[in-house]
Amino acid sequence: MSIRTLSTRVVYENPWMTLREDEIEYGDGSRGLYGVVDKPDFAVVIPVQDDGFHLVEQYRYTLGGRRWEFPQGSFPQGVTGTPEELAATELAEETGFTAARLERLGYLNCAQGFTGQGYHVFLATDLTPGEPNREDTEQDMRAQWFPRGEVERMIREGVITDDSTLAAYLLFTMREGL
Repeated sequence: MSIRTLSTRVVYENPWMTLREDEIEYGDGSRGLYGVVDKPDFAVVIPVQDDGFHLVEQYRYTLGGRRWEFPQGSFPQGVTGTPEELAATELAEETGFTAARLERLGYLNCAQGFTGQGYHVFLATDLTPGEPNREDTEQDMRAQWFPRGEVERMIREGVITDDSTLAAYLLFTMREGL
């Protein structure tokens, strides 16, 4: 099925996202509307050490509570770089760690019903500690190492609910099977 865009208008924008409304036409000639959120791609980093993972926890306004997840984020507006550079930046910013090795595990899309945003997943190993350099919006963030069994328990019990963290963990477990 093909869909043709007839018109598009920006409904809202800020430094992190744009919301647009597209008038579309389906292959049969019928028309509809599509609301689309445009956001830059981001990186998710799986910091592995001693058969466990370094996670970060922060308050997620949209959920009204704190959540554990793998370090992740996108470049600030006006900053560009490779996915590897982004992963290294996010890891250092949020945890203070630098990785001697960053291995790309894949690229995934999130919420594809309303956004084209995607994310690059990296495995970070051979970690060297340092001081985090968090953005102002991450001032309440904390980082902690968890053994793998504890992370899996947190996933099973719904403590970790972040979809990109869960999908990244799946890519990690699939890599292990190779």
